[in-house]
Amino acid sequence: MTALGAPGFPEREIRARARNGTAEVFPDPATYGTRLYGPGPAAAADGLDRARIVPPVFMPQRLEKLVDLAREPEFTDVDLGSRVGGFTTRLPLYLSAFGSTRAGSGDLAVHASRQAARLGIPMVIGENMIPVHGYRRAGDAARSALLARVEAYLDAAPEDVGGVVVQQSTEDADSEVWNLLYSDPAFRPLLETGRLAFELKTGQGAKPGLGGMTVVDRAEADLLARRFTVSDVLDPDGERRLRCATPGTFTDEILRQQLRFMRNNFPKARTWVKFHPGRDIAHAARTAWSAGADAVTVDGAEGGTGWAPGVFLDHVGLPLAECLRRIGRPAGCLLATGGMWEGGRAVRALALGATAVGLGRAALVAVDEDPEHGLERLADSMALELRLLISALGKYTVAALGPEDLWWPDHATGPTVPTQADLAADPARPFAADPARPVAADPAGATP
Repeated sequence: MTALGAPGFPEREIRARARNGTAEVFPDPATYGTRLYGPGPAAAADGLDRARIVPPVFMPQRLEKLVDLAREPEFTDVDLGSRVGGFTTRLPLYLSAFGSTRAGSGDLAVHASRQAARLGIPMVIGENMIPVHGYRRAGDAARSALLARVEAYLDAAPEDVGGVVVQQSTEDADSEVWNLLYSDPAFRPLLETGRLAFELKTGQGAKPGLGGMTVVDRAEADLLARRFTVSDVLDPDGERRLRCATPGTFTDEILRQQLRFMRNNFPKARTWVKFHPGRDIAHAARTAWSAGADAVTVDGAEGGTGWAPGVFLDHVGLPLAECLRRIGRPAGCLLATGGMWEGGRAVRALALGATAVGLGRAALVAVDEDPEHGLERLADSMALELRLLISALGKYTVAALGPEDLWWPDHATGPTVPTQADLAADPARPFAADPARPVAADPAGATP
C-alpha cells in the first residue's frame, strides 16, 4: 500500500511511469493494429500546458546536423546534457527541494537522492533541515536527515556530473547552516569537484510571501518553539500544532548584499537563489543575475510539496507561464519548477528560457511507487519525450529551443507583444510567441 497521495496531480500516470518507464510514452502496444489513435480528451491544466509545440516545415538546423553526421539525424542524436547553475548534468532536470516536511525528510528523500545521483542531475536540499532535525558530523552515532541525503547522493554519483544544493532561510541562518556544511569534511568531495551550491530561499510557489510550515505534535512543538512560531490553529484541544518559519525580508539591495556575502564567504560553492512567483519576478531575477548568482530558480504557483493554506494553493502567486513570460530572455541560468512530470511541459518551459526544470511532487510519487528505480524510470520517460520533441522541432540541443517553437491559442496566457516604449525601457522583454508578429505601437501612438 502506498503512503503518499497527490490530489489534483496526475498521480496515476506518474506511478505508471515509475513502474514501466519509457513504455508509458506510447499507447499500450497490445492495442496496436486494433485501435485508431488520435488526440486524447485531456484538458490542459494551466497556461503553460495550453501552448502547442509547433515544428516548422523547413529545418536548417537539421540540415546542419545532417552535414555534421553525414546521415539523416534521428531523435537519438539530441544531446540533453547541460550546464545547470555551474554544474554539468546529463539531463535538463534537477531534484527540487523537499525541505523539512515529513514526506521530504525520511526514507523517500534518501531514495530520491540516490536515484538523482545515478541520473547525473543536481539535488536541492530544502530549508530548515538542521533547525528541525539537528546536525551531527561524521563519526557521531546518529546522522542527521540532511547528511543522510548527502551521503546517499555521494555514494551513487559519478565524479564529473551533478551536484548538491543546500537552501538557507532565516532560521537556517540563525543555525549557521552554510558555515557548518562548508567546514565539514563530509562535504569536501563536493567542494573539491565544484559540485556544492548554496541557495538563498526567498519564497516558494506553494505559499508565496509566507515561510515554511509543517504539522508537528505537542512534544515536538515544545522543542521547536525556541526557533519557530508554533500555533494551535489546527487542533486547539489536541496534539497537532502548526510550525511556521519566517519568510525573511528582501529588497533589491538586501538581495544584492546577501549574494555578495555568499560569494565572499563561500567562494568554492556556487550561488543560487530561489524566488516565489511574485509580480516583480523579472526585476528580482535580473537583480540576482547582476549580483553574480549562478542560477535563479522560479517556483511557479503550480509547484509545492509542502504544507500550505488552501487559499494560497488555489489563489496566490503567478502561474509559471506568466513568470517565464515576464522574465523574457534570461540573463543567466534560469531554473523552473511547478507541475513538472512529463516531457511536453518541460519542453515548453525550456523554450521559454529555462535551462532546466525541477521535479518535486512527481519525484516523491515516483519514489513512493518504487524506492529503488521509480525516479530513474520517470526521468528516462521524460528524456525520451524530450529527445522526440526537440528532434521534431529540427533541433538537437536543449539550448536551441526558443519561443518560436510554441503557439498560444490564447495570447493572454502566452508571451505578449512588447510596445516600442517597453523595448526602449527594457530590451530583455520577451517577444511574441510568433516572431512574425510585429512589435506593437505605443499605446498613445498609431495602432500597429
